[in-house]
Amino acid sequence: MPPSFPAFFVLGCFDTKGEVFAHLREQLLARGESVLCINAGIFGSTDLFPVDVEADYLANLAGSSLHDLREKNDRGLALEVMARGAGELFRSFPGQIKGVIGMGGGGGTYLLLKAMQVLPLGLPKICISTLATRDVSHLVGVKDIVLMPSVVDVAGLNAIIRPIIDQAAAALSAMSKVPKQRKTTGKGTLAISMFGNTTDCVNECTRMLQEKGYEVMAFHANGVGGKAMEALIREGVFDAVLDLTTTELADERCGGILSAGPDRLRAAAEMGIPNLLAPGCLDMVNFGPRESVPETYKDRLFYQWAPDVTLMRTNEEENFTLGKVIAEKLNRSKNKAKTKVLIPSKGFSQLDAPGNYFHDEKCVKAFEKALKTHLDPEIECIPVALPVNDVAFAKEAVAIMLDMLEGKKP
Repeated sequence: MPPSFPAFFVLGCFDTKGEVFAHLREQLLARGESVLCINAGIFGSTDLFPVDVEADYLANLAGSSLHDLREKNDRGLALEVMARGAGELFRSFPGQIKGVIGMGGGGGTYLLLKAMQVLPLGLPKICISTLATRDVSHLVGVKDIVLMPSVVDVAGLNAIIRPIIDQAAAALSAMSKVPKQRKTTGKGTLAISMFGNTTDCVNECTRMLQEKGYEVMAFHANGVGGKAMEALIREGVFDAVLDLTTTELADERCGGILSAGPDRLRAAAEMGIPNLLAPGCLDMVNFGPRESVPETYKDRLFYQWAPDVTLMRTNEEENFTLGKVIAEKLNRSKNKAKTKVLIPSKGFSQLDAPGNYFHDEKCVKAFEKALKTHLDPEIECIPVALPVNDVAFAKEAVAIMLDMLEGKKP
């Protein structure tokens, strides 16, 4: 009997792991769930249970064929193709997927986690994996995927893996029954970026916006936080962005450990939603312990934020380059009238405030010069003679944001 929708999608390599997937399917069916089984194994299938989507269909969705994949005998390529095909399959069932689950070793884990990247946040996702206790953050990305250690290899049923599969099936079924969260406010939802050195500003902005009836979601600008914010902006979660902490760009420029990658700042521009940006913490680059700082930076100004966190002061050249990078990214905005830059010209962070360790007006002027030179004139740039954490700066930021959202001051 074909599955009824919405259904749980079970993805894996049934050519080598049919027995464990048969048990997983049985556990989901025993809970009254509808199941669609997808085979990603390129060397065969299984007769232990009905397979709803075979590997040749996934390969075709990815623009390839099983014959070509077998001929090339390239395991890495095969995993990439089948993961892409599975992702395309997921996209073809909008609103019809209750959750996705799979399991495997190194290859199966890669395939499953890559395919899950197309799924929206909030949709239950479970991966039973031999690699669950290792660092697979590069594959998980910003998605809310639950990793369950298989403990033993995913190579057949035994007294260890059987209860793990049972628990995973029970967890997936229970997760799908949690009601979807609704917006807690009637006015809208804003994203805001923060760091330890911009906390006072972000907290004050959040308080004022909440008083005006907005829901505010803060993202820590630690690389993963910036990527998560960008992903959610693209998913249409936010009505506006108050990007007060763009320090991840400094790490991307200088090789720091908290880069959010080259796509940072692009989502709001692409979506055309109101976007107010400030150069919060662009005065610093994040490294680990002092001995981890590259030799090329040995003569720079540093601040030991914690024993395992070393902050390096960005210089004039870097601030000019960062200003140019920001300008070029914002210039692509679909809504330039509601894209603005607010510059706290008395300090980009707590450490950059007047009299503090990183304060350097020459760097601020270099940043402002870059914006003046490269920013599209349609995008307003507003210097404010205040440090970023001054309450008056937060009030100005909120006033501008409310004006962009509602056409009025607070």
